Amino acid sequence: MKTKHDIRSALIESNPWWKTTFTVEFKPRDIYGAIKNYFNERQILALTGMRRTGKSTIMLRLVQDLIEGDVDSENILFFSFDDFRTSGVKIIIETYQEIFNKDFRKGSYYLFFDEIQKLENWQDQVKRIYDHYPKCKIILSGSESLFIRKKTRESLAGRFFEFMVQQLTFKEFLCFKDIAVTQPGLYRDELLRHFNEFIIMNGFPELIDKNKDFIQKYLKENVLERIIFNDIPATFKIREPAVLYDVYTIIMQNPGAMIHIESLAREIGITRQTLSSYLEYLSQCYLTRVLYNFTRNFRKTRRKLKKYYPQVLLPNITQDPVQFGRVFETVVVHQLKGEFFWRDSYKNEVDIIKKDNSEIIPYEIKYSGKESKSLRLFMKKQKIENGFIISYDKEADHGTVKVIPFYKYSHLYL
Repeated sequence: MKTKHDIRSALIESNPWWKTTFTVEFKPRDIYGAIKNYFNERQILALTGMRRTGKSTIMLRLVQDLIEGDVDSENILFFSFDDFRTSGVKIIIETYQEIFNKDFRKGSYYLFFDEIQKLENWQDQVKRIYDHYPKCKIILSGSESLFIRKKTRESLAGRFFEFMVQQLTFKEFLCFKDIAVTQPGLYRDELLRHFNEFIIMNGFPELIDKNKDFIQKYLKENVLERIIFNDIPATFKIREPAVLYDVYTIIMQNPGAMIHIESLAREIGITRQTLSSYLEYLSQCYLTRVLYNFTRNFRKTRRKLKKYYPQVLLPNITQDPVQFGRVFETVVVHQLKGEFFWRDSYKNEVDIIKKDNSEIIPYEIKYSGKESKSLRLFMKKQKIENGFIISYDKEADHGTVKVIPFYKYSHLYL
């Protein structure tokens, strides 16, 4: 049990701007502008996403922006609940107010609560601050989908905007490495080399320019094991995290596979209901991306087949074109933020179906750039004029189907 002295020490350590000049090393992120656009609104800002994707760094950059905008540094509070799971928001606020003799009814305050999901009943505690002190701006972060639970959404309805901080895109990765390329065709070889680096480091900012052994250890111990053996059991009270790890390993070894719940549950010796719950937990904690079989009827789509892609692939650059093709497909699915695929009863399949307003855009992801009969079939059935094949380095124009290297496709690179 943490004492008030522990909390006071953590507060002083976590808020260096109370004593000295503060700056944070920060590279531009695509989502940062969106967060800033809503910063002056009354609503709580909630940053969600997997561990180590940069949520805390974004929060600290917001702190720096406030200080540079002449906000009194003593009116900015940052606190992480990662090691303070039994300490409530109330005691954090009371300790802070004692340090500075502050009164939230007077003046404006900025409260940054990191890893808020570690707190039991956190939503009611945050709601109380929001409702009682309208001049307090609240910014939260969480390493799971904070607002998936019905109770939380009802409790904070109308009071929050959520922003998902994902792993770096390839474009962001190049920016972090200070690489600017205006003519991708001219720098093909360099871009392919950097893309192979990007695959290995999985888009985690702290892993840029690290060697493969370090990355392997970091991903296994600091990401996968922390989430599966610590974070998920603390939130969902599961009994066998080792089995959950096995489920994730199966997905990692078979990216894009369609999981048949009953057969896999029998294979690993758990019930169908348990496996369904485990798959849901992996998704809620951002370890997997789930794609649904596309139909124009949304309710039917959610009930049909699902494909699972791992968000973390342990370093895996291989010369085998089939294996590398699966890795390449996984990375591009994430870069395109895939939500739907298509598969008919004859097992014709298209990797990604994107909905852009009323437009439907089909994509096949082919390392080789090879033509796809399934893509043509889908386009014919849905009366769609244009489709795309995203390749590693091949380019071709087949009329209504364009084969484009990933580094030349605007949604992936430019």
